[in-house]
Amino acid sequence: MTAERFKVGIAGGGAMGEALVRGLLAAGTHSPAELMVSEVYGPRREYLERETGIGTVAENQRLVEFGEVLVLAVKPHVVGDVAAEVRSGLRPSQTVISIAAGVSLEYIEESLGGGFPVIRVMPNTPALVGAAASAYCLGRCAGSRDEARARTVLEAVGLAVQVEERLLDAVTGLSGSGPAYMFLVLEALADGAVRMGLPRDVSAMLAAQTMYGAAKMALETGEHTGRLKDMVVTPGGTTAAGLFALEAGGVRAALQRAVQEATERAREINKRGGS
Repeated sequence: MTAERFKVGIAGGGAMGEALVRGLLAAGTHSPAELMVSEVYGPRREYLERETGIGTVAENQRLVEFGEVLVLAVKPHVVGDVAAEVRSGLRPSQTVISIAAGVSLEYIEESLGGGFPVIRVMPNTPALVGAAASAYCLGRCAGSRDEARARTVLEAVGLAVQVEERLLDAVTGLSGSGPAYMFLVLEALADGAVRMGLPRDVSAMLAAQTMYGAAKMALETGEHTGRLKDMVVTPGGTTAAGLFALEAGGVRAALQRAVQEATERAREINKRGGS
């Protein structure tokens, strides 16, 4: 069965909007003619057209006329305004995908007037390099076709998994905020190597490649991370000594606490209706 070809209109030409455009083009699922971005800032529109070959517009209404999929890649506080602009022209056969953090399905559906398929997504910044970890949940009117469209868009920039909406705060605490945790770990590892005499540039490169390789092994082998860890450890060896230092320093508990704190903060923000 041939995958559906559909046009995508993206409201918002910022970093995430550009990442989706570049990902869809690189994946070969879409041509420049099948993508359009709305962006109020003229120089940014010129940049996107020049660098990607797509069409851009200043008005969000044009996106509804253009595509089968409308992606809301705008700041959370303007989602309601964008929804108000597009709802009169929106068709039930179209799919709305929101990547606005902290904006609930209920709010988006009500802002659109109801009756339209909506999918809410929590992506993360590695979408900029095609390595996103995204989680999505389906609105009341979203069906299998809408989910397939969303997966096509999201998998063009990384991995995508479906979760219940109530779990998106935990996703925010893990993968949404997670890149910052990993950058902190990378910085600390490189600092340690510099302390032991390695040049800064070499330390940073080896730390980043080590994290990348470990993550790749975990994803591609499917092995439990505890087993992968044990594969590196020799009794009485260097890795055992390093792991003891990490456990003594409370690294495991600190990372768990980071996810907990970020999740609870996301819940607080969402209760106030935005981030």
